[in-house]
Amino acid sequence: MTDDYRDGGTLILSRPLTQEKKPPAGDACLVNLHPPGPDIGRRIPLINSQYIVGRDSEAGFVVSRSSVSRQHARIYIDDDGGWWVEDLNSTNGTFVNEARIRAQQLADSDQVRFGDAIYKFLSGTNIESAYHEAIHNMAIQDGMTGIHNKRFFTEFLDRELAVASRYGHPLTLVMFDVDHFKKVNDSHGHLAGDAVLKDLAGRIKPRIRREDLFARYGGEEFACVLPSTALPGGIVFADHLRQIIEEKPCAFEDKQISFTISLGVTTLHRENGVDSAGLIKRADDNLYAAKRGGRNRVVPTLADLIPG
Repeated sequence: MTDDYRDGGTLILSRPLTQEKKPPAGDACLVNLHPPGPDIGRRIPLINSQYIVGRDSEAGFVVSRSSVSRQHARIYIDDDGGWWVEDLNSTNGTFVNEARIRAQQLADSDQVRFGDAIYKFLSGTNIESAYHEAIHNMAIQDGMTGIHNKRFFTEFLDRELAVASRYGHPLTLVMFDVDHFKKVNDSHGHLAGDAVLKDLAGRIKPRIRREDLFARYGGEEFACVLPSTALPGGIVFADHLRQIIEEKPCAFEDKQISFTISLGVTTLHRENGVDSAGLIKRADDNLYAAKRGGRNRVVPTLADLIPG
């Protein structure tokens, strides 16, 4: 008998493809992390000994994404009860924790990517707790880049605005995006665009202090909130980000994709009547001024702070 499990648009057919092997110790599942949409957060239980992952409707694990090959990968359990993922010569590759693999055993909490579809692998005896933790993280993190999302950013900015107003501390906001990002997608494809955004996040994240916030605001736009930072310090920080992005290209497959960012900086200090939306607009206005000024630059600049 064949059971059909429909979970968030991903179809799993309980159809053994080989002779059953001994079951694993504890449960195992995949949790959909990306792309956003109705499927996000859905749990797909691994109940057979093997699944073919692909766009083909006859695959055991159907992922309906154009970046996924018809028969993209195989997920299977070995004789010792461990789960493995094996790429089936797919066009866009199979990745575990963003490293392209041929075949690799999966560990609890590994991130698995087929094309642009990203899943979190959970296994063990406490899978329910791990699943709820994954769902919590998804509520505050961007699934593709791993940094905080817009929802968490707006809540954080509201809190920090209240603190800055109460104690008279400065608060700086930096908004930036990738220059000519559409050209990257058009020239190299959307997977290359995703790689650029992940590369950007990976370079900038280590430069963020514990008290600061780095978030994906939407699309190719990002934000940094810098509590207790005056405008000159915010401009120096922003120009440092500009330089670390400009200094080297993003490696994607056999390509080297050069890209830059434009940044807008604004600071709230002892002002009344400015809310988070107003502060974001000020930073965005400066970002668009940087775009109009030629891109790959910061507005305002340190020169703007020097009278005359």
